[in-house]
Amino acid sequence: MTLERTVMREQIKELIIQRILEGTYKPGERIVELQLVQELGVSQAPVREALRDLEAMRFIDSEPYKGARVRAVSRDELAQSYPVRAVLEELAGQMATPRATVELFSQLDSEVQDMRKAARNKDQHSLLVHDARFHELIVEATGNTVLLDTWSGLRIEAFTLVSVVTSHLDLVAIANTHLPILEALRSGDAHLTGKVMREHITSFGDLLTGEHA
Repeated sequence: MTLERTVMREQIKELIIQRILEGTYKPGERIVELQLVQELGVSQAPVREALRDLEAMRFIDSEPYKGARVRAVSRDELAQSYPVRAVLEELAGQMATPRATVELFSQLDSEVQDMRKAARNKDQHSLLVHDARFHELIVEATGNTVLLDTWSGLRIEAFTLVSVVTSHLDLVAIANTHLPILEALRSGDAHLTGKVMREHITSFGDLLTGEHA
């Protein structure tokens, strides 16, 4: 699969999610593949792949010979992932701290800088990709494949996108919330890193659900 096709698939996926959240595509409504192909001027392959991803993320349901339809995705349903993610990332922070390397810090710094650049350019898609990758790097650093698989199963990138789209948060502020995590990791205090990561995810979940709106 070419990089261009992969990027196109991600952009189409983001567009469809935004339309679902904004009510352009309503629950139960069909998303017609050929209409998207014609509207966007692309081939069927990236549209089909985007729809397949969205089905895995449970944004749409797909039935043979009936096509894809929008699922009713509530804010409550999306927010249910955050308490689970907070616990997983607390554990990841604790486990990753003693294993942190110079290379990991360099990678995390790079992701923060990319988040800031995306924020300045008001590029939500790029910001969410780097946001998700920042967290994934820390989970990967634990060396625990069960934890990584469980974390990945939460579809972090999709939920990050939903959070950004629905909450109208300051993108620069989102990027900067990752700095305390980096500082905690550099301190070498595993308990502190876990605590900071848990608070980071919990705060983001609270913003999504409107508890502190």
